[in-house]
Amino acid sequence: MSSARRSRRRALASVIAAASVSVLLLGTLTPAGATPNVDTVPQTIDGVPVADYVAQHDHELGSQIRRVEGDQSTPDSKYQALQPQGLNSDGFQAMATVPGIDVSGHQQNVDWNYWWGQGKRFAYVKATESTSYKNPYFAQQYNGSYNVGMIRGAYHFALPDKTSGAAQANYFVDNGGGWSRDGKTLPGALDMEYNPYGATCYGKSKSGMTAWIKDFSDTYHARTSRWPVIYTSTSWWSQCVDGDFSATSPLWVARYASSVGTLPHAWGFHTIWQYSSSPIDQNSFNGAFDRLQALANG
Repeated sequence: MSSARRSRRRALASVIAAASVSVLLLGTLTPAGATPNVDTVPQTIDGVPVADYVAQHDHELGSQIRRVEGDQSTPDSKYQALQPQGLNSDGFQAMATVPGIDVSGHQQNVDWNYWWGQGKRFAYVKATESTSYKNPYFAQQYNGSYNVGMIRGAYHFALPDKTSGAAQANYFVDNGGGWSRDGKTLPGALDMEYNPYGATCYGKSKSGMTAWIKDFSDTYHARTSRWPVIYTSTSWWSQCVDGDFSATSPLWVARYASSVGTLPHAWGFHTIWQYSSSPIDQNSFNGAFDRLQALANG
């Protein structure tokens, strides 16, 4: 073999060796067990393109409150929502707030690094609706928010005329709505709002709706040891519920204006305020970050 040919072979071997070393080095830069920020989502569900499936079946948190009550939030009202508002989740005077967001299948794969950069430090992610819908983007949203450092939780959109509170609580827990004392997981939230399909109170009396919520809450507590956060608007609650859940469930109130306003029956303070739906559902935790951590830890 000529010396020129041997030189070419040695040069090629060096290139291959260098490339192998580069691959190994790149591997060491990827954290072991790191969860990718984009999880696999099926292209179709029940034979329907996933985007169409979400559009047909996914009612996002507050969608029916905005439909009925409107969104009057402004730049000034959004600023006001991030100022201390009354009492925090421990019942003491709030000295700070923590900004957060909530998402559902409509947001698809969320850019969590962007929202972290916007100062959001907690998130609620839709997991389920009734006993028939699971958010196909749940893994990306729930894991992605956790991976950037947010404290996150899951929520369930209730359809009380479809199945019992216990059945929906079990479906929720079985499909992402559980809880663990890891310091990064908020108790699951029960989304109670206007009926997207018909009668405002789902055909139930106030006492019947109270019983349904209690059935959900008791089942969720039995499964997770936590009471659910209850999300609602004062107007809907006043029309449809006559029970008192203030002793157990933190209140997440929706009002898209410059103040929280009157709270639903018996709650003396709110824990979370959903104050705008633009450019995404935005929330303010009523307390400092260590109080948010305390809510996560139970």
